Amino acid sequence: MAAHQGSKKVIYAALAGNLLIAVTKFVAAFFTGSSAMISEGVHSLVDTGNEGLLLYGLHRASRPADAGHPLGHGRELYFWTFIVALLVFALGAGVSIYEGVKHIMEPEPVTNPLINYVVLGLSILFEGYSWTVAFREFRSQKGRLGYVEAVRRSKDPTTFTVLLEDSAALAGLAIAFLGIWLGHTFGIPELDGVASVGIGLVLAATAVVLARETKGLLIGESASPEVQAGILRIAQADPAVRSANGIITVHLGPDQIIAHLSAEFEDHTTAPQIEACVTRLENAVREAYPRVTALFVKPQAAGAWSERAAAILPSTADV
Repeated sequence: MAAHQGSKKVIYAALAGNLLIAVTKFVAAFFTGSSAMISEGVHSLVDTGNEGLLLYGLHRASRPADAGHPLGHGRELYFWTFIVALLVFALGAGVSIYEGVKHIMEPEPVTNPLINYVVLGLSILFEGYSWTVAFREFRSQKGRLGYVEAVRRSKDPTTFTVLLEDSAALAGLAIAFLGIWLGHTFGIPELDGVASVGIGLVLAATAVVLARETKGLLIGESASPEVQAGILRIAQADPAVRSANGIITVHLGPDQIIAHLSAEFEDHTTAPQIEACVTRLENAVREAYPRVTALFVKPQAAGAWSERAAAILPSTADV
């Protein structure tokens, strides 16, 4: 829950900043006719809607399990994050590139460029604050991992989604500033359209990264090796377990892990003793790893597990 509170703080900061920035950019575009400013306005408007979708995803994912969804609704967050990636690509990148090509083919000189400079400067300040909030939260979550590795291994897409969006926004603002300044200084209005295309390409690249990372979460990624090894240690330590053969885990949400444990019990163990052992394992695992919301234990010989694991988990057959 603490992670969700941090994610919401990041999203609320980004939503408020992007909404104010979007309105300001569109007003400036109306008075100056800048293509890059229109693209930036669309970019900020799309980001505002994206933050709303992330909040909606968090709300939907927090619903308890029911008869129709016995394992909960955790993957709703991953679904809506994937939708955000599609919107960044289709609306943000698509509209920006279209506007850029249009103004390259039919260039119009930018009037009152000072208004654009003021708006871009304010936007950098607002966007920079939102980026700082997202960066600090992501840095606190990543631990000792590098930033790229942390994005790849993260099971909570909200924070890195906002961070990537804000990073793309700052890059877009720099491109817009450069395009407007060069176009006005050298009298080449086509450069304003070129800047718009550049913004679109930045958004397209961001969308591809978001889609790629979210796709893995949506399909189902395993828990970290540390969590898997820890569950196996707990199982192996129980006196009724001869061998903790292996484990299969999957994240249904940032704070929801489903685990399937293969264990071989001692030959003399009776059915009631196995039931008691399973209860002990469930309690011990949940105490050590609260995110494990369901643990399924399958009595199985070590050889049977090895054969099965070699077929479906060739790289982790020894886990």
